[in-house]
Amino acid sequence: MTKRRALILVFLSIFIPITAVLYQRLRATVPLFQKAAPIVTKMASEKPPVIVVGAGLAGLAASYSALEAGAPAVRLLERGPKAGGNSIKASSGINGAPTKYQNVELYGLDTSFFSDTVVSAGTKLSTSVAQPIREHREKLISTLTNRSASAIDFLVELGVDLSVVTMLGGHSIPRTHRGSGKTPPGAAIVTTLLNRLKEKGDRFQLLTESEVTKLLTDPNTGAVTGVEYRALNKVAESETDADATPVPQRVFLHGPVIFTTGGFGGDTHGLLQKYRPDLAGLPSTNDPRPGSHPILSAAGAKLVDMESVQIHPTGFVDPKDPNARLKFLAAEMLRGEGGILLFNGQRFVNELDTREKVSSVIMNLPQSADDEGGLRQWDIQILLDPGACARAENHVAFYMWKGLLQKKKVSELDDVTRQTVKEYAAVVRGEAKDEFGRLNFGHWNLGISGEITGDEEVCIGRVTPIVHFTMGGAVFNERAQILASDIGETPEKPIPGLWGAGEITGGIHGDNRLGGSSLLECVVFGRIAGEEAAKTALVKE
Repeated sequence: MTKRRALILVFLSIFIPITAVLYQRLRATVPLFQKAAPIVTKMASEKPPVIVVGAGLAGLAASYSALEAGAPAVRLLERGPKAGGNSIKASSGINGAPTKYQNVELYGLDTSFFSDTVVSAGTKLSTSVAQPIREHREKLISTLTNRSASAIDFLVELGVDLSVVTMLGGHSIPRTHRGSGKTPPGAAIVTTLLNRLKEKGDRFQLLTESEVTKLLTDPNTGAVTGVEYRALNKVAESETDADATPVPQRVFLHGPVIFTTGGFGGDTHGLLQKYRPDLAGLPSTNDPRPGSHPILSAAGAKLVDMESVQIHPTGFVDPKDPNARLKFLAAEMLRGEGGILLFNGQRFVNELDTREKVSSVIMNLPQSADDEGGLRQWDIQILLDPGACARAENHVAFYMWKGLLQKKKVSELDDVTRQTVKEYAAVVRGEAKDEFGRLNFGHWNLGISGEITGDEEVCIGRVTPIVHFTMGGAVFNERAQILASDIGETPEKPIPGLWGAGEITGGIHGDNRLGGSSLLECVVFGRIAGEEAAKTALVKE
């Protein structure tokens, strides 16, 4: 052995053990170094799958339409343990016009859906808005309303019952569809689509507990080429963090991407705090979770209307837990079927005005004095007569089971409330004009054909305004393409390989949206996004 080789061996015998010790110390003292989990790259087939992020209604509609359009495969990623999102909780219904279920003889052909939506959008579509911005928004609204009837037909053909039509606040005529059975419309639609997707076999795969953390992009073109996600239910081999917690597996998945992750109403300390700090303390219908908008922004997407947050006027205050921040929605259809709102026993608003106006009137009333922990609530009662209760019997049965509504005889109501009921019955009979401008009384029938005896039963519960929906999101166009340009900017700059649908997008609803249009936008733009993304997936790279 030469002297030189001997020196090398001595050096290595000293260097290697020292390096190993330093490596172990680094792993123990630098968590970021140690948490770098192994990366698994997935390619589903020779042609890439359509990747859908978010398994609410928009994601399900996009997945189904992509497969129907010929996509080789769809991989639907959901960060939660199951599909459905907020869509599965929707209880009032889905808008559509004109449809075979609407009463043409009574109301005529429905031609006012577009104009009602424009009115609800408020200042975002006023005449003072720059023409290019107005035109962009109007294209989105036209797409939403013009494709609404076909959206209803699409769901009915899949097997969803949407035969019952109700009028919600801000609508000129009834156009909000739900089924006649016990299953709420959101759950009925989501369940049906999931079952149909399962029939697609291996072409469709739902990956729950899969949290997308990044969009993959081409460094030269900016095109989206896939996603990076954490498989929360899979542990990276031989990887734990500093306190021995398993590290989720990191996965790269390649293909065109449709983002359908929903809004940020539950991101209380993040995006909601950033854009609407004035809403602090209001309860919400949204489960706590961070918004996904920063992921889109990192890929170049522009955001719009982020300050536009919908306060729904009626969330139930549970008498068993009145200060709970997460609340059940008191469906708007309760008022559409005839329900009225009371403060200290008296009506104070047109219950079928827009959500923005009804909420605003309530929030100008004195707040409840018994709230705790900074919670902001109001003591408002919702009252349904026997006719409204019967028409909404499935909803009422559920709310009563949860303890959110209770039945009382009219004789058990306080004097002020009994007098209000009698005066309102006179308005419904046509003997007086409603002082708040309500023209549609749903199926209220108490006191219509005779005197109120006091033995009639009404349904009553406490409600309060709640954070419900976010109108803002990623700028997109009528082809559901996510844009790297501001709304109304020309030419548009679509981000190749990226589409969006549902509450993650912005620009349709403006200041506020109509009830029933959330499920609708999920179906309309989810279907468009699925069809468009399928075209890209079919092109072999």
